[in-house]
Amino acid sequence: MPTHTNAPLTPNQRARVRETLESLGPQIQSVALLFYGRLFELDPPARRLFHIDLAVQARKIMDTLDAIAQSLEQFDVLSERLAELGRKHASYGVTPDQYESVTSALIWALAQALGPDFDRPTREAWVLTLAHVCDAMRRGAPSQS
Repeated sequence: MPTHTNAPLTPNQRARVRETLESLGPQIQSVALLFYGRLFELDPPARRLFHIDLAVQARKIMDTLDAIAQSLEQFDVLSERLAELGRKHASYGVTPDQYESVTSALIWALAQALGPDFDRPTREAWVLTLAHVCDAMRRGAPSQS
């Protein structure tokens, strides 16, 4: 999934990301569970990283995505929080290459939930958003030599 993470999101792309989350409404928890199911298919070793109830974890990831969506205009401010999140995830054993499977699983889950509403411009907005998020998190993680 090639991205150009140095490209900023346009106002339209930021709006698409926010609108996507809003449109999911009460099914947001189901989307998160779809995401985890897909993630564990793509990256079976990732399952060992989760030691709490997946329903609780699902709420956490969706809350995080909502906070990201609401802060896209001030991504530089959010970037430091994401770097800290990257440090935290690295301490749990998350490796830099696992960000790709997380992105793929989340894009897949959104596509499943939204169907035709997850059109090409919406998908591109999400891919770019997640590329920025993953880059910020990777910058926070200690380098692995």
